[in-house]
Amino acid sequence: MQNLFNWTLFEELPVIGILRGYSVDQVKKIVQYSGKGGLKNIEITMNSKNASDQILGAKEVAQDTMNVGAGTVCTLKDLDSALSAGATFIVTPIVNPDVIQACKKENVPVIAGGFTPTEIYNAWQLGADMVKVFPSNRFGPGYIIDIKGPLNHIKLVATGGVNLANFQEYIDSGAYGFGVGSPLFHKERVGARDWDWVQKQARLFVEIYKKQS
Repeated sequence: MQNLFNWTLFEELPVIGILRGYSVDQVKKIVQYSGKGGLKNIEITMNSKNASDQILGAKEVAQDTMNVGAGTVCTLKDLDSALSAGATFIVTPIVNPDVIQACKKENVPVIAGGFTPTEIYNAWQLGADMVKVFPSNRFGPGYIIDIKGPLNHIKLVATGGVNLANFQEYIDSGAYGFGVGSPLFHKERVGARDWDWVQKQARLFVEIYKKQS
């Protein structure tokens, strides 16, 4: 399977479902049922146990219906492991010039993490395709609006605290994408194998986003 990122899929629903701390079997089920609900992008964090195996498993289930990426990529070693497993996009929690530039060299989209205006601008200048504003919940959708004022050309991905109750506010803020964890994949629901709930949550995010078109 090639490491090809599908921008059309991403823009159809620019919500990135973030998976951290699940088993390979759980990841496969999550991908299956969230995909049925309409989710198009999955991020598996590299600080999860067996992260590379999770990426492989996710790609096996998703095939060409979903972008499967790697998150919490802080070092070139993390990046190498992620790309070797087949990650189609990379997400970092920090601004690491080496990682960003390596992604550009490999032609793999990178969403670099920044919070202050300077970090966000520097990440973009280094070549990040998008900049993850994390943790977004510290200041909420209003912070995205403020950042978009002077830096309206930068594609921001709001991450941290995005849920069904405030999703519309984040959409209205001008964010280009949205990183979502537990509101899509609640550990208790997953532990109980409540796959219908996982599918329903994805569908609810889809319904809110589709109202914009």
